[in-house]
Amino acid sequence: MNDEQPAPDAEGLERALTEARNPRTSDIDQCDTLEILRRLNAEDATVAEAVRAALPQIAQAVEAIVAAFRQGGRLIYVGAGTSGRLAMLDAVECVPTFGTDPSQVVALIAGGPAALTRSIEGAEDDAEAGRRDLEALSPSARDVVVGLAASGRTPYVLGALALARERGACTVGLACNAPCPLLERVHIGILVLVGPEAIAGSTRLKAGTAQKMVLNMLSTASMIRWGKVYGNLMVDVRPTNRKLKNRAERIVSEVTGLRPEEARALLEETAYRVKPAIVMAVLGLSLAEAEARLEAAEGILARVIGPAR
Repeated sequence: MNDEQPAPDAEGLERALTEARNPRTSDIDQCDTLEILRRLNAEDATVAEAVRAALPQIAQAVEAIVAAFRQGGRLIYVGAGTSGRLAMLDAVECVPTFGTDPSQVVALIAGGPAALTRSIEGAEDDAEAGRRDLEALSPSARDVVVGLAASGRTPYVLGALALARERGACTVGLACNAPCPLLERVHIGILVLVGPEAIAGSTRLKAGTAQKMVLNMLSTASMIRWGKVYGNLMVDVRPTNRKLKNRAERIVSEVTGLRPEEARALLEETAYRVKPAIVMAVLGLSLAEAEARLEAAEGILARVIGPAR
């Protein structure tokens, strides 16, 4: 890893693959609506294969994230612009989907919360702001810090990662260009070569789609490995609205065979916590006994009642 201080790299950005003109869409402004959509769709269809090529590195990152969770650490995303907004979306969705504490998966975006709803492009050039924003989270060796930058050169992200390394955190970089400083300065580099965008330099397109796919994998696979899923059911769902309560009821019914009204009554007893409700139904235990079994099994439901069928 190279620990030189990050700085804007205009020349490097000009050479970046995502800044190049795409010969397949060079006349897209002359196309009718349906043909424009066909061209965009054809470009999008190449993204999944590009992500597939990076699966070994994504797997390394997932293993590091699971290890961090098991020792009380956090997953911290850092990005700017589209990358930061996608990271924030992934972090926020972990709470209702997997029942995580909001402080366990967090995201930083250059320019702060205001950048979620309006463009603050100049913020990405401030490496010191990246350091300061991460410093506010007191990163440590227990954490994994994932930096996202399609160009692989964003100073805000590089500044945050530099601090993360100084504090002993495991660092992961996700970029769509190589070579680039981001991949050179992290423990685990994830390169997704999506190629030139349909509109030159508009990395909200294929690069953004690739980042969303990788983020989905990082959080979802980590949560599965950490016991937040039973079979393919989200048994740590946090039912904060009627839709999610209905989902919790369906999950309990499906796993236990209880009728919907029986599942609802059991969930009311557990404050709509799915795992203890399932253990109580399957093993005939009290709430306190079910909670004790789950705690002894580190919250992994399959260890208590056996694998899903």
